[in-house]
Amino acid sequence: MTFPVRGVAAARLGGPEAWLVWVLATTFVVWVFAIQTGYAVVSPEIQASAGLTLGHIGLAASIYTWVFALVQFFSGPLLDRFGSRPLLTIAVALVAVGAFLYAGTTTFATLAIAQTVLALGASFGFVGAGYIGGRWFPAARYGLMFGLVQAFASLGAAVGQPLVLAALDAVSWQQLLLGFAIFGVLLAALFAFVVRDPRTGATDAAEPTSRGGVASGILGELGRCFRNPMVSLAAVLAGAAFGTMLSIGTLWGPRIMEARGADTAFATALTATAWLGLAVGAPLITVISDRWGSRKWPAVTALIAEAVAIVLVIYLPLEGNGITVAVMFAVGLFSGAQMLGFTIAAEAVGSALIGSASAIVNGVCFLLGGLLISVPSAVLPAAPQLEDYRAVLWLLPAVLVIGVMAALLLREPRRSSRGAARS
Repeated sequence: MTFPVRGVAAARLGGPEAWLVWVLATTFVVWVFAIQTGYAVVSPEIQASAGLTLGHIGLAASIYTWVFALVQFFSGPLLDRFGSRPLLTIAVALVAVGAFLYAGTTTFATLAIAQTVLALGASFGFVGAGYIGGRWFPAARYGLMFGLVQAFASLGAAVGQPLVLAALDAVSWQQLLLGFAIFGVLLAALFAFVVRDPRTGATDAAEPTSRGGVASGILGELGRCFRNPMVSLAAVLAGAAFGTMLSIGTLWGPRIMEARGADTAFATALTATAWLGLAVGAPLITVISDRWGSRKWPAVTALIAEAVAIVLVIYLPLEGNGITVAVMFAVGLFSGAQMLGFTIAAEAVGSALIGSASAIVNGVCFLLGGLLISVPSAVLPAAPQLEDYRAVLWLLPAVLVIGVMAALLLREPRRSSRGAARS
């Protein structure tokens, strides 16, 4: 990959400094995921404390995903142009500010503002970690490094939800969120002093930055990516895989399980199991795809399997805790197909537009996730029962069917030894 870097010494790709910067970027993503998925646990406390309705809670979650998705489309191009240090430091600081606001929630307006600020900063997290992996590691490892970012983020979500639930026995939800915010302040300081882009000896200027102004250049880069049918198909399949998982992992998973009669602790543990499945599936499906020499068929297979697992969660009795745990794990495991969307998009556009393509894919992921959270929230009654959930959550497997159709339209890339992110 080729990007402009000024005033820094040459760095070895894949060396100790590369791993240090990557670990910090991944920590940012894990922290954001912990706040985001912790919403499934904290939201009943916020709902009761602030006198909100389930519709308010769902709308607030959707505001986060919509703002995230909108800003996401610009985060990748901005990283391509301005590098990691200034943008990621500001992004971490914004999430910290959002967490402080989150802790002070007393009305729906306060919660909506907090979610907006959180989303502004968080929109640079996942794509930022992918950008770091692409800059600091060889191109052939791009897909695997991105998969590992998702694996650690999902593992953090899986561990974080039970920890958040346990922490609420010792501290209030406001104190818990203040702890997240203080951690963010420390992380922002580390980003300011440690994170940078490498200089690998190339003196090239980034191709996109030399064409016109920043705004027109960013829109032009996004337009080039959107016009590429492989990027659009990749975004749809990744959005279907992750959007359904996000809606299950941040809101509907615990609510469905509670409607089935599970207590809050077990419902939270089941949702954490789904995130654990994604932690395994994100790198695993990428590795299988590389070994298979195919993107299309691993994506099709995983999306179909995820749809079957979600149908089981919503519509079947699932007698026995072991079966329930296995099915929830399968939801997350097969949603790991989302990572193929990033790899497909990178292969389609080459290194010069990899940030823009990744941002488009991730933006669609969260846009669909927001819709799958908000649409059911808008039509469910105030105190929904299991049959009410079953009547509206058919949207989730339906979206996965659309993802399968997009995956079937993919053209298989020509394989080469240079790997996923080749120019």
